[in-house]
Amino acid sequence: MSKISKFFKGGGSAASRGRGGPSPQEALARLRETEEMLSKKQEYLETRIERELAVARQHGTKNKRAALQALKRKKRYEKQLTQIDGTLSTIEFQREALENSHTNTEVLKNMGYAAQAMKKVHENMDLNKIDDLMQDITEQQDVAQEISDAISNRAAFGDEFDE
Repeated sequence: MSKISKFFKGGGSAASRGRGGPSPQEALARLRETEEMLSKKQEYLETRIERELAVARQHGTKNKRAALQALKRKKRYEKQLTQIDGTLSTIEFQREALENSHTNTEVLKNMGYAAQAMKKVHENMDLNKIDDLMQDITEQQDVAQEISDAISNRAAFGDEFDE
């Protein structure tokens, strides 16, 4: 695929790097992959910690040296687990910030489209014409009210005599 067709078709990560970095969707996908990989490593370390603890219990009083070695390995695994927890927290924070930024960008873009649509709708409207129209409407409402009042008054057929 040529460079020009990649540019117009959005041809993969090389094209996105050429534009100044990965798209938000690509970055989010990579962050999720990293989170998944670290979560699997967490699970692995947790099982290793449980195994080392079991080995330490097994050798408890019989072979103190083997038990101490198992406890040291357990402590090393716990330290790695703590580091992974911190890394996962950082990645989660970054992913959430990126999702929020992407959402804000989409909202802003849609608000721009709405503003353009409103501008197009109002393009053919003239404030003087609208003012004249509103005055005509008010006048016609007044006429309608007068007609309604005239019709709703009781007809005084023979009630009033001029003496």
